[in-house]
Amino acid sequence: MMIDRRFFIGAGAASAFALGFSPLIAFSRAATSKRFIFIIQRGAADGLGTIAPVGDPAFAGARGALAADFGAALKLDSMFALHPNLKTIGALYGQGQALFAHAVASPYRDRSHFDGQNVLETGGSGAYQVKDGWLNRLLGQLPAEQARAIAVAATVPVALRGPHEVASYAPSNLPIASDDLLQRVAMLYQGDSQLHSLWSEAMNTRMLTSDMAADPGRNAAATGSLAAKLLTPTDGARIVMIETGGWDTHAGQRARLGLQLAGLDAMIAALKDGLGPLWAETMVLVATEFGRTVAINGTGGTDHGTASSAMLLGGAVKGGRVLADWPGLAPAALYEGRDLKPTMALDALIGGAVAGHFGLDPARLMPALFPGTTAKVVGGLV
Repeated sequence: MMIDRRFFIGAGAASAFALGFSPLIAFSRAATSKRFIFIIQRGAADGLGTIAPVGDPAFAGARGALAADFGAALKLDSMFALHPNLKTIGALYGQGQALFAHAVASPYRDRSHFDGQNVLETGGSGAYQVKDGWLNRLLGQLPAEQARAIAVAATVPVALRGPHEVASYAPSNLPIASDDLLQRVAMLYQGDSQLHSLWSEAMNTRMLTSDMAADPGRNAAATGSLAAKLLTPTDGARIVMIETGGWDTHAGQRARLGLQLAGLDAMIAALKDGLGPLWAETMVLVATEFGRTVAINGTGGTDHGTASSAMLLGGAVKGGRVLADWPGLAPAALYEGRDLKPTMALDALIGGAVAGHFGLDPARLMPALFPGTTAKVVGGLV
């Protein structure tokens, strides 16, 4: 069903549809004072370039030029340092309101964006094994009489699809082509060597310029402010999903990732400021479909990898910590000789976070959100 435009907070809603940090928002309401925000980083965000294991003896040699940003970065502990563009998030860490998990991964072990995002959003153990999304199934675990969801996008994100009713809202202007659509076009051209080459060149150019040209920090901050306005009213949303794109850093990663992280930091700052005292009851999850290779490729970027990092932010988080069973970056320690090895299940982190935040029974919640999982929830996150 369509939702009345008056549900939005004035004309500010329009700014959330700008390009750049690629924000599309989806939110749901439940009978709870707690707020929960899921920020998905589409494109495989580089966890090693976000939360760097500077204490690993192999880090500097393995990452080369990508290690340069961490010379004077905030040290989180004896092993990890935070990217310098994450200033707000770094301050939250110092206040005990940010927790980072490293070497985490979903059950997915290949390197397709489509399949990896499907596993992350459905909560299945493999791609396309589950039809609905874990965020939609979460609605069934909350008081049914008030649970409702909405996707502010041309289509509802997979994480919100399922049996629980979801309204939809689309801007009146034609939407900008999504990364998902562009990649599907690329798949159609794979059999034609000439068209595939031309399309790949065009997409490489777009990847290098689109987010930077659109001022991702400003657009991300506008999205954060809008989300806060939707969460603030007593009869407003309680769960928000924000999609961000531009994390597929195959080339020129150092500059691109720096801009992306600055945008993420601006979004979190706007969320915190907009929520005011409600920040104390808020949890923000930031996660991506998989990580990136340890080594740099020939164009100053990294390729599709396996494990990455995730964040839990907010006044409801028991922060000031980095959770990691660190596998190391020495060649013999890498997954398939190229990637950061997963040592923590992302499902377990999400399940523990949601269960603790909403006061739900983990034994009941985990099979509901992640059918087929054998992961034991990570406790003590709230």
